[in-house]
Amino acid sequence: MLGVGLDDDGHKRVTQGDNFALVGGSKDTHEEMTEKAVKINEKLRERGKALEEVSREEFDDIAHDVGLRRNDVGQN
Repeated sequence: MLGVGLDDDGHKRVTQGDNFALVGGSKDTHEEMTEKAVKINEKLRERGKALEEVSREEFDDIAHDVGLRRNDVGQN
């Protein structure tokens, strides 16, 4: 997973963990991205699966459970 924070407070932030790399964002945004990435990994462990083993639909369900939603480009 790759997370990119688009807001900025002058600090450079990079966080890497199992299955994720996060860059940018204000302190609050970066912390929120980190929390959600960690929660996704927890949900994967609960299901006994690795990131590469889940379907797109299952990943969407997990992401939704942790408070993320899909932003379908082109659908306004």
